[in-house]
Amino acid sequence: MRAVLTSKGQITIPARIRHRLRLKPGSILEFDEAAGYLKAHPVIDEKKARAVLGCAQHALPGYTAEKWLSETRGRRVRLAR
Repeated sequence: MRAVLTSKGQITIPARIRHRLRLKPGSILEFDEAAGYLKAHPVIDEKKARAVLGCAQHALPGYTAEKWLSETRGRRVRLAR
């Protein structure tokens, strides 16, 4: 997959990559300057992520994360410890 750098230093991220990484207008990417190639990853808003932690603990009393994932995925899930 290729992209052309414009005279302003901009590129268009191909649609397939945007969809796979769930990038939307306004998404922030972080570039790794130490890599010997162009490497970027989306930045996750830690505040928003922490806001949803534990949101289902009252809706699913007695369920462990493994039990909940196993039921929703239809197969036994074991989390690394």
